[in-house]
Amino acid sequence: MKDALMTILKRNDFIKSLPNNKQEQSSNKNVPPSDSQVPFENNPTIVSELINKNQASVEELKQNIQTKSGTDLIEFIKEDIQQLKKILFDPQSTAVFMAAINASTWINEKMNDWLGEKNVADTLSQSVPNNITSEMGLALLDVADVIRPYPEVIDYLQDVKDDTFLDELVKFEGGQKIQEAIFAYLNKYGMRCSGEIDISKTRWSEKPITLIPMILNNIKNFEPNTSKRIFEQGRQEALEKEQELIERLKQLPDGDLKAKETIEKISLIRNFIGYREYPKYGMINRYFVYKQSLLKEAKKLLHTDVIHEIKDIFYLTLDELQEVIRTNKLDYQIINKRKDEYKLFEKLTPPRVITSDGEIIAGAYKRENLPDKAIVGLPVSSGIIEGRARVILNMEDADLKDGDILITTFTDPSWTPLFVSIKGLITEVGGLMTHGAVIAREYGIPAVVGVENATKVIKDGQRIRVNGTDGYIEIL
Repeated sequence: MKDALMTILKRNDFIKSLPNNKQEQSSNKNVPPSDSQVPFENNPTIVSELINKNQASVEELKQNIQTKSGTDLIEFIKEDIQQLKKILFDPQSTAVFMAAINASTWINEKMNDWLGEKNVADTLSQSVPNNITSEMGLALLDVADVIRPYPEVIDYLQDVKDDTFLDELVKFEGGQKIQEAIFAYLNKYGMRCSGEIDISKTRWSEKPITLIPMILNNIKNFEPNTSKRIFEQGRQEALEKEQELIERLKQLPDGDLKAKETIEKISLIRNFIGYREYPKYGMINRYFVYKQSLLKEAKKLLHTDVIHEIKDIFYLTLDELQEVIRTNKLDYQIINKRKDEYKLFEKLTPPRVITSDGEIIAGAYKRENLPDKAIVGLPVSSGIIEGRARVILNMEDADLKDGDILITTFTDPSWTPLFVSIKGLITEVGGLMTHGAVIAREYGIPAVVGVENATKVIKDGQRIRVNGTDGYIEIL
């Protein structure tokens, strides 16, 4: 994408004028102006305060929304979306993860200049505190630990077909405890799902059976207490890397000063990079609260034959839905037209860069010194690993063995529970700060993203080598 954009920028006739005053730059109220400087100190309690504030506001929303129905509910949701935007674009929140991102960039550049070592920040980012998404992957290992001692339950879960399995669990030895562990997990993470930014997608809480293959995989592939071991191992590797860097820096001219600056930047990474995942979690929490209330209204409309299916409300805007609730009338041509459009759009593969004239510009990776036939992408998590390629397009179909390399189109937070089983990651879409890249670094998994047609070029079961340091893959 960068290369495609640079190609456009080089055509001086294409972009005639860029905004040159702050008035224009800050005209979009949802985007904080780039020069907004928030007073900032390296204090990890800032993260806890931001998280607590976000959670309190979701709890308040849950309370207040219960008293709303009909057109009032829609009005209430429209107003709350403004609150959501305020939290999402809170300058202090942005300052927290930007401090960590900037520190990572600084570390990578300086360690390369001073010590000749690439992408050091990847190792230093392992097992940081307050990463809600990587905690989610480890927490599912803990759920597997609760089930592991009960072979009868494991056998039962192999064959479950629908979500009544949760009620049936109590009939087995250990069933009550297992049911409580799954409910506790859903209580914290159940609003997530694949493609979660689309409110119409089925959440884990709505279809808990989605988690069963991942739980069974964890029971099969791991020993008890693996979650603590994975976290502790990553933490130790990050600490050892820090000590090693500091010792080497002290040998250099101005070594003490270089070491002091480096310690400061590492502290910023460790304290704040985990928070990068939280704002989206807060947003998806809110979405699920909205969704549950909207579905109650949909049931009423279904009951009075205004709509044919509950999910039809998702083809309307909030304003349109408000009008339908007010009048109890709906022109079904709107729904049918949008359903047809949706089916058509699902078949399309959008280009990465398209101009306002409709011209598609394909970028290319301009890299030298790569092995013959190397498949190129962006290096986002360091390390070199060899293993079996598993091409997986739907998370539900994942049958992974410990040591496999996951190849897919894209990952969002819902894929994280699979990351504990893999040794490498390749995606077609992604960048340095997308969820898959962040979690791969924290788990210490080599990863290459932005690999064009990876799921077609690499075949399931092939033995491959992933170079997450230089950003390429070789088929062995």
